[in-house]
Amino acid sequence: MSQPPGQLTFVAPRRAKPARHLADLSMADRRAAVTELGEKAFRADQLSRHYFERHTTDVQAMTDLPAAAREKLSALLPTLLTPVKEQTTDRGTTRKTLWRLFDGALVESVLMRYPDRVTMCVSSQAGCGMNCPFCATGQAGLTRNMSTAEIVEQVVAGARALAAGEVPGGPGRVSNVVFMGMGEPLANYKQVIGAVRRLVEPAPHGLGISARGVTVSTVGLVPAIGKLADEGLPVTLALSLHAPDDELRDTLVPINTRWKVSEVLDAAWAYAARTKRRVSIEYALIKDVNDQEWRADLLGKLVKNKLVHVNLIPLNPTPGSKWTASRPEDERAFVRRLEFHGVPVTVRDTRGREIDGACGQLAAAE
Repeated sequence: MSQPPGQLTFVAPRRAKPARHLADLSMADRRAAVTELGEKAFRADQLSRHYFERHTTDVQAMTDLPAAAREKLSALLPTLLTPVKEQTTDRGTTRKTLWRLFDGALVESVLMRYPDRVTMCVSSQAGCGMNCPFCATGQAGLTRNMSTAEIVEQVVAGARALAAGEVPGGPGRVSNVVFMGMGEPLANYKQVIGAVRRLVEPAPHGLGISARGVTVSTVGLVPAIGKLADEGLPVTLALSLHAPDDELRDTLVPINTRWKVSEVLDAAWAYAARTKRRVSIEYALIKDVNDQEWRADLLGKLVKNKLVHVNLIPLNPTPGSKWTASRPEDERAFVRRLEFHGVPVTVRDTRGREIDGACGQLAAAE
């Protein structure tokens, strides 16, 4: 259900929770859960190895487990995501999957294979409560938060497809995860942090992805950025800024009515100082809205001499939107002004646009 313009939803509607899954639990909690099921604690390690190393969810294929144990332990591997539709582009190296959750909610994830890496873009909420008017997900409103395991399972499914050689380029592994799918990750803080821990913990505790390969995006929930800095997880923070001035950002990113540009940037610089990780400033270039050279100058002055990188994103079209991407000459001028201020800047590759799988396009439509 869409939200009135500017309205924010911080608290997700109360819904039934998905079944408890291995990936929801720390290794200590997995051992306790296995013991509760009447099995020896070390079975948790075996189960974890199958799931996180071999990406197996079929307990009957786990032949190192006694047949009687398999039946009991299957309770820790419930089906969380059911694929509804898959679309590919870029000769099969970009794959968008629409998933149905146990309660019928729909979410999307995108796998992108490059010559030197494989990136999974994952959802952390069904829908989003941040209501940014140029984003298809934001216009849909918030259905519910996703569980830690529902988030992790998107990555495991991608890893399974890669290991099986289903993605052109031969067998591979997921090297990068970006929380840039549906939802505001820091509005589902506890579950997202749980998922990040599962992603970066070495196998069999987790997937063993480098924390430097994980990016958590936010529109700017200032208190949560501070909490994230204290977690001891050196992940990249991506701040969706989209305007350097409060007047415009209040409209484009309604959270700005709560925390202004200066407060959000101060939180980002504190995060960079604490983690020694460069902050990524995400900026969707919208024709005649936020792509003026004076705004590039203002942005350059705000971020120069900071541990920062500006990621410009040509706006991806969404159905019914009055906005579109900047003219190529205005995009080039924007880049030049930032470079004049000595700010590192790149223009993002719009992977997945043809299948509505690019930034801001995820709408989970059947």
